[in-house]
Amino acid sequence: MKTSLSAIAILLATTAVPAHAQGDDQQHGDHADAPEIVITALQRNRDDLLSGTSVLSGSDLAASRATSLGDTLAKLPGVTATSFGPAASRPILRGLQADRIRVLIDGIGSFDASSSSVDHAVSINPLTAERIEVLRGPSALLYGSSAIGGVVSVVDNRIPRRVPEEGVHVHADADYGSAAEERRAAAAGDVALGGGFVAHVDGSWSKSDDLRTGGYLLSRALREEAAASSNAEIRELADLKGKLPNTATKATEAAFGVAYIGSGGNIGISASRLDNRYGVPIRFSLDPDVEAEAPTLDVRQYRFDLRAEITPASGFLDAIRLRAGHGDYRHFEIEDTGDIATRFYNKGIEGRLEFSQRRQGAWSGAFGAQVVTRDFRVVGEEAFLPPTSTEQAGVFTVQNFDFGRLRAEIGGRYEHSKVQAKASDQLGTPQAERSFDTFTASIGGLYEVVDGVRLGVNLTHSERAPTAEELFANGPHLATQAFEVGDPGFGKEKSNGVEGLIRARFGRANIEISAYYNDFSNFIYQTPTGDLEDDLPVYAFASAGARQYGFEAEANVTLAELGAGKIVGDAVMDLVRVKIDGLGPAPFIPPFRVLGGLEYQSDPIVGRIEVERVAKQDRIAAFETVTPGYTMANARIEWRPKGPDGFLSLRLAANNIFDVEARRHSSFLADYAPLAGRDIRIGASIRF
Repeated sequence: MKTSLSAIAILLATTAVPAHAQGDDQQHGDHADAPEIVITALQRNRDDLLSGTSVLSGSDLAASRATSLGDTLAKLPGVTATSFGPAASRPILRGLQADRIRVLIDGIGSFDASSSSVDHAVSINPLTAERIEVLRGPSALLYGSSAIGGVVSVVDNRIPRRVPEEGVHVHADADYGSAAEERRAAAAGDVALGGGFVAHVDGSWSKSDDLRTGGYLLSRALREEAAASSNAEIRELADLKGKLPNTATKATEAAFGVAYIGSGGNIGISASRLDNRYGVPIRFSLDPDVEAEAPTLDVRQYRFDLRAEITPASGFLDAIRLRAGHGDYRHFEIEDTGDIATRFYNKGIEGRLEFSQRRQGAWSGAFGAQVVTRDFRVVGEEAFLPPTSTEQAGVFTVQNFDFGRLRAEIGGRYEHSKVQAKASDQLGTPQAERSFDTFTASIGGLYEVVDGVRLGVNLTHSERAPTAEELFANGPHLATQAFEVGDPGFGKEKSNGVEGLIRARFGRANIEISAYYNDFSNFIYQTPTGDLEDDLPVYAFASAGARQYGFEAEANVTLAELGAGKIVGDAVMDLVRVKIDGLGPAPFIPPFRVLGGLEYQSDPIVGRIEVERVAKQDRIAAFETVTPGYTMANARIEWRPKGPDGFLSLRLAANNIFDVEARRHSSFLADYAPLAGRDIRIGASIRF
């Protein structure tokens, strides 16, 4: 099967290379100025989608950029983060994480190990992103069964999409943040080479010290336990405040790309290298006989990408698009002695070929195929997984019908997956192989009841194949301080769901509300067994029925117009519940959250104040503790002397102004690693 999938990938690459190339008409200029086109197979305006969506670009993206992708997106509706320290923070959508969320670069996977464990950082640098698109819920399943919770797609310009009109286009950013003495800089340039050819180069550097937090490091329950200890060193832990040990980071990245852009399509390639070294926060032990671990992760990734598009002038198809990529990733988990405890290696290939149908009356659509291969090895005394390989091949379609006020959509995907594990004497596991056939289907409609007000409903059936980690894990994991055990007998995870949507855009106000319900069978989750193995608590994967439901709401309204500027008020609310049959609440589910802001907007100046309230989470799994709620205030101002399209932008921001102690319940380290304390940030952007 591996050989056949590789052959398919090569075939997709060779059949989609165009004789003539074309620039995307919707991508002239910077992404911040482009129409709100999102990551579905049919590139459409946000207003036409049947699921909750968010787009982060321009000055909003510049102001939101954090060390990790998860923290960059954490204020969007329905989004939170794993928060395993400031560097390893992966997005969580509607309470779902890991392999239920696909994290993409321009439509192709990240080729890293971030979905295998919460301590593994996503190998996507927010500094190089021009635009980040989030599609929540199973409507994103055209991108694979791993997208059952949604998709996060980072769009960059490493493979150029346009010929710069000025011949050379340069964009540079620099920032400083006080909470971790964070320094970072990034620059990118595009150069027209003539004859439709464009070259791109970019690079970034960032470095930070240990993160300063607000309040105590340990949660109240752990402080009380430490204070009651008979051991003096343990009692001292109850008073720990301020800096979070072992959270310093250093990262560099460089990339080069070249593209040919012509009248009938485009083709381009890029290559990049990422180096990232970061510490994992210490999970302090309250047992004097157990030493707290302080591992550091040393990450390196090489990545190669191809994008091509043909745009026929006539016929059934209006575009044929190819995206393909290869990633070679490794990271070392280094003990505080300097010894390498465990080595992780991941090599992946992904190819995706889409055929976009030319609109015929009310009918439009797209169909295509996708292949993914992954070879994953964990080597070392604390390896928790035998060498595994995963192969997936899928076909998909989405068809749309536009009847004016009524829009309807139907889509489907079939995917074949094979997961193999080699025999491991170290773990005591035999050679094993599992194959799965998964089917996904959705049908929905959006009706404009009056001008500017649309009501939508979407029905979905989705299936997900279990991952290699869920099937075959059987060993200790240093960074998470757990002995992880999988179950090779798992079946497919299935879900039937419904999502309702209200989208109203009228006058000075815009409102969007989505509510959803999903009924899972064979929902796979991780839970402690109460046993110890190698002096570590055993966390076993199990499966049961589960229900997920919740809502997201966002609104903005222009409150006043002041000359050339205006004052806009906005708010975001979200709530999610996940219940496992026979167990109760699922672990790491975020609580209710509301965020409100006031923003002054004009061409030269943007100023914003906001307050976020996160409720206490007391709906907890058996091994969890209650996470207190918190209220956090932030403010920022941006000055653009020549307007939003000018050459210079200066930023000043204050996050967590009142230095509150805040913990994300979705974090594996919620009791040990609070969020950043007061953080004063200054930044500048230059483009010409």
